[in-house]
Amino acid sequence: MGLTGAARLAGVMGWPVAHSLSPRLHGLWLDRYGIDGAYVPLAVHPDRFAEAFRGLVALGFRGANVTIPHKEQAFALCDRLTGRARAIGAVNTLVIGEDGLVTGDNTDAFGFIENLRTDAQATGAFEGPALVLGAGGASRAVVHGLLAEGVPEVRLANRTRARSETLAEVFGQCVRVVDWPVPHAACADVRLAVNTTSLGLGGGDMAPLLDVLPALPAEALVTDIVYKPRITPFLLAARARGHRIVDGLGMLLHQARPGFEAWFGTAPEVTADIRAAILSDLGETSA
Repeated sequence: MGLTGAARLAGVMGWPVAHSLSPRLHGLWLDRYGIDGAYVPLAVHPDRFAEAFRGLVALGFRGANVTIPHKEQAFALCDRLTGRARAIGAVNTLVIGEDGLVTGDNTDAFGFIENLRTDAQATGAFEGPALVLGAGGASRAVVHGLLAEGVPEVRLANRTRARSETLAEVFGQCVRVVDWPVPHAACADVRLAVNTTSLGLGGGDMAPLLDVLPALPAEALVTDIVYKPRITPFLLAARARGHRIVDGLGMLLHQARPGFEAWFGTAPEVTADIRAAILSDLGETSA
Protein backbone atom coordinates (compact mmCIF):
# COMPACT_ATOMS: atom_id res chain seq x y z
CA MET A 1 0.00 0.00 0.00
CA GLY A 2 1.07 3.59 -0.48
CA LEU A 3 2.25 5.87 2.30
CA THR A 4 -0.10 8.38 3.88
CA GLY A 5 0.50 11.24 6.29
CA ALA A 6 -0.29 8.82 9.12
CA ALA A 7 2.47 6.38 8.18
CA ARG A 8 4.44 4.83 11.01
CA LEU A 9 8.18 5.39 10.68
CA ALA A 10 11.18 3.34 11.75
CA GLY A 11 14.68 2.73 10.42
CA VAL A 12 18.18 1.48 11.03
CA MET A 13 21.00 3.71 12.30
CA GLY A 14 24.56 2.73 11.46
CA TRP A 15 27.85 3.90 9.95
CA PRO A 16 28.01 2.68 7.28
CA VAL A 17 24.50 1.40 6.73
CA ALA A 18 24.20 0.80 2.98
CA HIS A 19 25.00 -2.91 3.43
CA SER A 20 22.15 -3.46 5.90
CA LEU A 21 19.52 -6.04 4.96
CA SER A 22 17.05 -4.61 7.47
CA PRO A 23 15.29 -2.16 5.09
CA ARG A 24 14.70 -5.01 2.64
CA LEU A 25 13.42 -7.38 5.35
CA HIS A 26 11.10 -4.86 7.00
CA GLY A 27 9.93 -3.68 3.59
CA LEU A 28 8.88 -7.23 2.71
CA TRP A 29 6.89 -7.46 5.92
CA LEU A 30 5.29 -4.03 5.45
CA ASP A 31 4.11 -5.09 1.99
CA ARG A 32 2.91 -8.50 3.19
CA TYR A 33 0.77 -7.11 5.98
CA GLY A 34 -0.44 -4.03 4.08
CA ILE A 35 0.87 -1.62 6.71
CA ASP A 36 0.97 2.13 6.22
CA GLY A 37 4.59 2.55 7.24
CA ALA A 38 8.20 2.89 6.17
CA TYR A 39 11.53 1.57 7.39
CA VAL A 40 14.50 3.57 6.14
CA PRO A 41 18.32 3.42 6.30
CA LEU A 42 19.81 6.20 8.43
CA ALA A 43 23.55 6.70 7.93
CA VAL A 44 24.69 8.46 11.10
CA HIS A 45 28.31 9.37 11.81
CA PRO A 46 29.34 8.44 15.36
CA ASP A 47 30.00 12.12 16.16
CA ARG A 48 26.38 12.94 15.33
CA PHE A 49 24.70 9.94 16.92
CA ALA A 50 23.45 11.62 20.10
CA GLU A 51 21.63 14.36 18.21
CA ALA A 52 20.29 11.88 15.64
CA PHE A 53 19.07 9.68 18.50
CA ARG A 54 16.99 12.54 19.95
CA GLY A 55 15.97 13.57 16.45
CA LEU A 56 14.03 10.34 16.08
CA VAL A 57 11.69 11.52 18.83
CA ALA A 58 11.32 14.98 17.29
CA LEU A 59 10.51 13.49 13.88
CA GLY A 60 7.81 11.19 15.21
CA PHE A 61 9.59 7.89 14.61
CA ARG A 62 8.22 4.84 16.40
CA GLY A 63 11.78 3.62 16.89
CA ALA A 64 14.80 2.20 15.09
CA ASN A 65 17.36 -0.53 14.94
CA VAL A 66 20.91 0.34 15.92
CA THR A 67 23.91 -1.35 14.37
CA ILE A 68 27.69 -0.96 14.36
CA PRO A 69 29.20 1.23 15.75
CA HIS A 70 26.33 2.70 17.77
CA LYS A 71 25.10 -0.10 20.06
CA GLU A 72 27.01 0.93 23.19
CA GLN A 73 26.31 4.64 22.70
CA ALA A 74 22.61 3.90 22.31
CA PHE A 75 22.74 1.87 25.52
CA ALA A 76 24.00 4.94 27.39
CA LEU A 77 21.43 7.32 25.86
CA CYS A 78 18.22 5.34 26.38
CA ASP A 79 15.70 6.54 28.97
CA ARG A 80 14.79 2.95 29.84
CA LEU A 81 16.37 -0.45 29.21
CA THR A 82 14.88 -3.92 29.06
CA GLY A 83 16.34 -6.61 31.27
CA ARG A 84 17.96 -8.37 28.35
CA ALA A 85 19.55 -5.16 27.10
CA ARG A 86 21.08 -4.63 30.56
CA ALA A 87 22.33 -8.20 30.67
CA ILE A 88 23.91 -8.01 27.21
CA GLY A 89 25.27 -4.49 27.73
CA ALA A 90 24.27 -3.13 24.33
CA VAL A 91 21.17 -1.99 22.47
CA ASN A 92 20.07 -2.90 18.96
CA THR A 93 16.40 -1.88 19.08
CA LEU A 94 14.87 1.44 20.12
CA VAL A 95 11.17 1.81 20.88
CA ILE A 96 9.78 5.32 21.35
CA GLY A 97 6.76 5.55 23.61
CA GLU A 98 3.82 7.95 23.47
CA ASP A 99 5.56 9.86 26.25
CA GLY A 100 8.59 10.46 24.02
CA LEU A 101 10.84 8.28 26.16
CA VAL A 102 13.13 5.79 24.43
CA THR A 103 13.32 2.18 25.59
CA GLY A 104 16.42 0.27 24.55
CA ASP A 105 16.18 -3.44 23.87
CA ASN A 106 18.55 -6.10 22.57
CA THR A 107 16.93 -8.78 20.44
CA ASP A 108 20.07 -10.67 19.39
CA ALA A 109 19.64 -13.36 22.05
CA PHE A 110 15.99 -13.76 21.05
CA GLY A 111 17.00 -14.09 17.40
CA PHE A 112 19.67 -16.67 18.17
CA ILE A 113 17.37 -18.85 20.26
CA GLU A 114 14.41 -18.56 17.86
CA ASN A 115 16.65 -19.60 14.97
CA LEU A 116 17.33 -22.86 16.81
CA ARG A 117 13.82 -23.32 18.20
CA THR A 118 12.26 -23.14 14.75
CA ASP A 119 14.77 -25.41 12.99
CA ALA A 120 13.96 -29.11 13.01
CA GLN A 121 17.70 -29.88 13.02
CA ALA A 122 18.09 -28.33 16.47
CA THR A 123 16.07 -30.85 18.52
CA GLY A 124 17.68 -31.39 21.92
CA ALA A 125 20.24 -28.63 21.49
CA PHE A 126 19.43 -27.00 24.85
CA GLU A 127 19.42 -30.18 26.92
CA GLY A 128 23.11 -30.30 27.79
CA PRO A 129 26.30 -28.25 27.94
CA ALA A 130 26.98 -25.72 25.19
CA LEU A 131 30.38 -24.69 23.85
CA VAL A 132 30.60 -21.06 22.73
CA LEU A 133 33.62 -20.05 20.68
CA GLY A 134 34.47 -16.36 20.97
CA ALA A 135 33.86 -13.74 23.67
CA GLY A 136 32.88 -10.57 21.80
CA GLY A 137 29.58 -8.69 21.84
CA ALA A 138 27.74 -11.36 19.85
CA SER A 139 28.97 -14.02 22.26
CA ARG A 140 27.48 -12.10 25.17
CA ALA A 141 24.05 -12.21 23.52
CA VAL A 142 24.41 -15.91 22.73
CA VAL A 143 25.44 -16.78 26.30
CA HIS A 144 22.54 -14.77 27.72
CA GLY A 145 20.09 -16.53 25.42
CA LEU A 146 21.40 -19.99 26.26
CA LEU A 147 21.25 -19.44 30.00
CA ALA A 148 17.75 -17.96 29.76
CA GLU A 149 16.73 -21.06 27.81
CA GLY A 150 17.92 -23.27 30.66
CA VAL A 151 21.16 -24.66 29.23
CA PRO A 152 22.88 -26.10 32.33
CA GLU A 153 26.43 -24.99 31.49
CA VAL A 154 28.09 -22.79 28.91
CA ARG A 155 31.77 -23.44 28.19
CA LEU A 156 33.41 -20.34 26.82
CA ALA A 157 36.62 -20.31 24.79
CA ASN A 158 38.38 -17.31 23.26
CA ARG A 159 41.81 -16.64 21.80
CA THR A 160 42.31 -14.01 24.53
CA ARG A 161 41.43 -15.80 27.76
CA ALA A 162 40.95 -12.55 29.70
CA ARG A 163 37.93 -11.67 27.57
CA SER A 164 36.33 -15.02 28.36
CA GLU A 165 36.98 -14.51 32.06
CA THR A 166 35.42 -11.05 32.00
CA LEU A 167 32.30 -12.45 30.34
CA ALA A 168 32.11 -15.35 32.75
CA GLU A 169 32.18 -12.92 35.68
CA VAL A 170 29.11 -11.18 34.25
CA PHE A 171 27.02 -14.35 33.95
CA GLY A 172 28.18 -16.32 36.98
CA GLN A 173 28.91 -19.93 37.80
CA CYS A 174 26.96 -21.48 34.90
CA VAL A 175 29.64 -20.15 32.54
CA ARG A 176 32.99 -21.94 32.63
CA VAL A 177 36.07 -20.67 30.83
CA VAL A 178 38.04 -23.26 28.87
CA ASP A 179 41.37 -22.91 27.09
CA TRP A 180 41.99 -21.96 23.48
CA PRO A 181 42.65 -24.17 21.56
CA VAL A 182 39.79 -26.05 23.21
CA PRO A 183 40.81 -29.22 25.07
CA HIS A 184 39.02 -32.26 23.66
CA ALA A 185 37.86 -33.18 27.16
CA ALA A 186 35.78 -29.97 27.23
CA CYS A 187 33.86 -31.16 24.14
CA ALA A 188 33.01 -34.71 25.14
CA ASP A 189 29.39 -34.17 26.32
CA VAL A 190 28.54 -30.95 24.45
CA ARG A 191 25.06 -30.82 22.88
CA LEU A 192 25.55 -27.51 21.05
CA ALA A 193 28.67 -25.84 19.62
CA VAL A 194 28.35 -22.19 18.58
CA ASN A 195 30.92 -20.18 16.64
CA THR A 196 30.68 -16.44 17.29
CA THR A 197 34.20 -15.59 16.08
CA SER A 198 35.08 -13.87 12.81
CA LEU A 199 36.78 -17.12 11.79
CA GLY A 200 33.34 -18.14 10.55
CA LEU A 201 33.99 -15.89 7.57
CA GLY A 202 36.98 -18.00 6.53
CA GLY A 203 40.61 -16.96 6.48
CA GLY A 204 42.83 -16.65 9.53
CA ASP A 205 43.97 -19.67 11.48
CA MET A 206 41.00 -22.02 11.25
CA ALA A 207 42.82 -24.94 12.86
CA PRO A 208 41.74 -24.28 16.50
CA LEU A 209 38.14 -23.91 15.35
CA LEU A 210 38.07 -27.03 13.19
CA ASP A 211 39.93 -29.06 15.81
CA VAL A 212 36.86 -28.87 18.03
CA LEU A 213 34.76 -30.94 15.64
CA PRO A 214 36.39 -34.39 16.02
CA ALA A 215 35.96 -34.15 19.80
CA LEU A 216 32.21 -33.43 19.71
CA PRO A 217 29.65 -36.20 20.24
CA ALA A 218 28.03 -37.35 16.99
CA GLU A 219 24.66 -35.96 18.11
CA ALA A 220 25.97 -32.45 18.83
CA LEU A 221 24.43 -29.61 16.85
CA VAL A 222 26.83 -27.10 15.29
CA THR A 223 25.85 -23.53 14.43
CA ASP A 224 27.55 -20.31 13.34
CA ILE A 225 26.16 -16.79 13.73
CA VAL A 226 27.74 -15.71 10.41
CA TYR A 227 25.18 -15.74 7.57
CA LYS A 228 27.36 -14.80 4.60
CA PRO A 229 28.47 -17.27 3.46
CA ARG A 230 25.41 -19.18 4.60
CA ILE A 231 27.40 -22.38 5.04
CA THR A 232 30.64 -21.20 6.61
CA PRO A 233 33.84 -23.27 6.55
CA PHE A 234 33.08 -24.33 10.13
CA LEU A 235 29.59 -25.55 9.20
CA LEU A 236 30.85 -27.18 6.02
CA ALA A 237 33.41 -29.18 8.00
CA ALA A 238 30.82 -30.08 10.66
CA ARG A 239 28.37 -31.33 8.06
CA ALA A 240 31.10 -33.40 6.41
CA ARG A 241 31.60 -35.12 9.77
CA GLY A 242 27.88 -35.93 9.99
CA HIS A 243 26.79 -33.24 12.46
CA ARG A 244 23.46 -31.50 12.25
CA ILE A 245 24.03 -27.84 11.39
CA VAL A 246 22.02 -24.60 11.54
CA ASP A 247 23.18 -21.54 9.63
CA GLY A 248 23.13 -18.00 10.99
CA LEU A 249 20.61 -16.35 8.66
CA GLY A 250 17.67 -17.16 10.91
CA MET A 251 19.25 -15.20 13.77
CA LEU A 252 19.24 -12.09 11.57
CA LEU A 253 15.63 -12.64 10.53
CA HIS A 254 14.21 -13.50 13.95
CA GLN A 255 15.99 -10.70 15.83
CA ALA A 256 14.01 -8.25 13.67
CA ARG A 257 10.60 -9.54 14.77
CA PRO A 258 10.21 -7.82 18.19
CA GLY A 259 11.08 -4.38 16.79
CA PHE A 260 8.69 -4.70 13.86
CA GLU A 261 5.86 -5.68 16.19
CA ALA A 262 6.58 -2.77 18.56
CA TRP A 263 6.72 -0.17 15.77
CA PHE A 264 4.05 -1.38 13.37
CA GLY A 265 1.63 -3.30 15.60
CA THR A 266 1.84 -6.65 13.79
CA ALA A 267 3.83 -9.72 14.80
CA PRO A 268 5.66 -10.78 11.62
CA GLU A 269 6.50 -14.32 10.61
CA VAL A 270 9.74 -15.62 9.18
CA THR A 271 8.39 -17.67 6.30
CA ALA A 272 10.17 -19.71 3.63
CA ASP A 273 9.56 -17.05 0.98
CA ILE A 274 10.88 -14.24 3.20
CA ARG A 275 14.02 -16.28 3.86
CA ALA A 276 14.37 -17.06 0.16
CA ALA A 277 14.09 -13.37 -0.78
CA ILE A 278 16.87 -12.38 1.65
CA LEU A 279 19.02 -15.29 0.51
CA SER A 280 18.57 -14.11 -3.07
CA ASP A 281 19.74 -10.63 -2.09
CA LEU A 282 22.81 -12.24 -0.55
CA GLY A 283 23.47 -14.20 -3.74
CA GLU A 284 22.85 -17.41 -1.79
CA THR A 285 20.45 -20.32 -2.13
CA SER A 286 18.68 -22.51 0.39
CA ALA A 287 20.16 -25.70 -1.03
